[in-house]
Amino acid sequence: MFLLWGVDPSALHDDGLHDDGLHDDGLHGALYAAGVRRLQLNVDDEHVADAMRFGEFEEPVRAIVSTWDADPAAVAAALGQVAATVHGYAVDERRRLDPPEAWDGSRADALANVAILRRPQELARDEWIRRWMVEHTPVAIRTQATFGYVQNVVTGAVTAAAHGIDAIVEELFPSAGIADMHAFYGSGGDDAELHRRLGELMASVARIGADHDLDLVPTSRYLDELDAPSGRT
Repeated sequence: MFLLWGVDPSALHDDGLHDDGLHDDGLHGALYAAGVRRLQLNVDDEHVADAMRFGEFEEPVRAIVSTWDADPAAVAAALGQVAATVHGYAVDERRRLDPPEAWDGSRADALANVAILRRPQELARDEWIRRWMVEHTPVAIRTQATFGYVQNVVTGAVTAAAHGIDAIVEELFPSAGIADMHAFYGSGGDDAELHRRLGELMASVARIGADHDLDLVPTSRYLDELDAPSGRT
């Protein structure tokens, strides 16, 4: 998985939407040459402009790119064509709720929040993972309207000088959750239930240290299967 900064949104698609370069056939051809056959793009684009975001990095992460079974150095070099800074990580992917997927390059009808986690120094790694995977995960699922939940435990950096992080998590919510907290938390318009869910979730979040030292990047999610450079499926 690769975190990208300095993605250039200056050009425009024919439909008037910003083109960050990540959907460009030339980039996809370079990624194909690096061994990428399946490509996931999580992009902080105009579709999620009104969503909540915050973070610890000096500059916000603009995109997260996921690849499988490819040469990480070559992938990072290709992504460097469209981003000023690329930090890559090897991860152990754990799919707790499989999201619906269409590998055709289209945008998923969802708010795809990506959380970048850092383990508190006072927690041993095994205890942190136990609290997160065993205790927190069911709380997160039952207190939010989550319909996709993928946890990625960082096992090491694959680019030089990559920031120290411990996990990258993607949670999918209904698109209405961008502006409606009840839609985000699945509380059905009941304010008391909303506050109950928030209280339970935040108490659990604090136990894994994710109430601080956390980056939250709202994104649009795009999945694509790459073909030879002459065309894409």
